[in-house]
Amino acid sequence: MDMLQSFLSSTGFGMMTIQNIIMIIIGITFITLAIAKHYEPLLLLPIGFGMIVGNMPFAASMAMGVYDEGSVLSYIYMGVSKGVYPPIIFMGIGAMTDFSYMLSNPKLILLGGAAQIGIFLTIVGAMFLGFTGAEAGAIGIIGGADGPTSIFLSSKLAPHLLGAIAIAAYSYMALVPVIQPPIMKLLTTKKERLIKMAPPRMVSKREKIFFPIIAFIACALIVPGSLTLIGMLFFGNLLKESFVTERLAETARTSLIDIITILLGVSVGASTQAVRMVEINGVLVNKGFLTPQSLMIFALGAFSFCIATAGGLLFAKFMNLFLKEKINPLVGAAGVSAVPDSARVVQMVGQSEDPNNHLLMHAMAPNVAGVIGSAIAAGILWSILVV
Repeated sequence: MDMLQSFLSSTGFGMMTIQNIIMIIIGITFITLAIAKHYEPLLLLPIGFGMIVGNMPFAASMAMGVYDEGSVLSYIYMGVSKGVYPPIIFMGIGAMTDFSYMLSNPKLILLGGAAQIGIFLTIVGAMFLGFTGAEAGAIGIIGGADGPTSIFLSSKLAPHLLGAIAIAAYSYMALVPVIQPPIMKLLTTKKERLIKMAPPRMVSKREKIFFPIIAFIACALIVPGSLTLIGMLFFGNLLKESFVTERLAETARTSLIDIITILLGVSVGASTQAVRMVEINGVLVNKGFLTPQSLMIFALGAFSFCIATAGGLLFAKFMNLFLKEKINPLVGAAGVSAVPDSARVVQMVGQSEDPNNHLLMHAMAPNVAGVIGSAIAAGILWSILVV
């Protein structure tokens, strides 16, 4: 009986806690949303399964978790904790992004900038709740609705909050079709939602080639902290637009970004250990996922995302006060950088009012501008908040 009891205590059943069970259920929920609802399946499914992996109990002496030095998962997670994966993902995004819609109507870039207001208002709210400046900056970037940027900045400013911030960022990205439409309808009138915009002009090949080079130099000189993310984004775009490196562009936007997405999703999910006791100044402190701090991060992330959506919408309405050719305010909601989901939501809401109103091409302009804007915002925060 002693041998049997010893064996049972060494199994996962014997070491399982209620906190582990809660996290495993959350992981299964993510997988369900990915498969049944098609909410960002390329992200939620790996993250959900990673949550299950990270919360399977094992003996401490076996050292198999992402925080255990020398384990396989720790080496995979190093790409997250050291900020390696996000720039590679940005290169893939650049290789699949068409900036011509933004170049054809430059004033729509302002909407991508206006949506970043959610980041900075959330920083104020986070500091009010007791987070440090660096922690608040890492939390606020969730409002950019850009998972790689959130991971990159939190790895620099608040590594201990990385898991919660990454899960919050990707969760709200997945829920764009749920969160944004009510805000869009609340802040616009039916007349505004029916506004039709003129077709965008054709952008020349020369413009497409010059843009990533000139834009990178300008952004890097103004905000050096954005160099890594912005550099890889525009490099990927130059691979695409040059038409002489099609093989490299194809690899960046397919195989490479898929591999990195798998590794990032699983390792981020595995980092969400329910309980992780860390000794700080001789006192054991729970740095796991199930803490009041994580709940506050999720609440602040939701607030940030909603404010970012509202900021883009309201700024479009403000611009219409001075424009002869009016902007459909719905397009402003795409200023958050959840590419291309928020642009698709704009198209969906617009066509629910008028099936012949095609807003997707216009919404892509502030959408890709939001990607640039969130990376620049991250660079600014990194520059002024790094300790």
